[in-house]
Amino acid sequence: MAVLLLPLFFSILIFPHLPTSLSSSSSVHELLKAKGLPAGLLPKEVKSFTFDQNGNLQVFLDGPCLTKFENRVFFESVVRANLSYGQLIGVQGLSQEELFIWLPVKDIIVNDPTSGLILFDIGVAYKQLSLSLFEDPPSCKPQGIIEYWGRKHKGYEVQR
Repeated sequence: MAVLLLPLFFSILIFPHLPTSLSSSSSVHELLKAKGLPAGLLPKEVKSFTFDQNGNLQVFLDGPCLTKFENRVFFESVVRANLSYGQLIGVQGLSQEELFIWLPVKDIIVNDPTSGLILFDIGVAYKQLSLSLFEDPPSCKPQGIIEYWGRKHKGYEVQR
């Protein structure tokens, strides 16, 4: 039995930087909570994610989608960031609508959980929102039509 475990032990020593890959969407939400962030920062539609010892987080969704917190938010198929306690830094794949303009979310920070506030760096400004908006993972609708306030609006179209 020790002979069988020896190669595994050496592979962990030699390749400690390999990412941990998990497929449960509840696991990524639990990871966020364990790192001092609210679970609702990411939608329910998480297919899988990877997280390595350097803090690199990659979240894979079923596809691009829209949801709404205070404003509309667009998630690309893959969202990347560096995750450390209380912060997601260098976010890629997440945009927020501000005054009819889509701005990339760069950082998400919870400096003091007792304040009840979360800080979003949207490049041109910082925006503070209530942590209570992010308690539960939201449902995220596929890119295109999103329904809210009882009406349908045309969503953000990815153009490449």
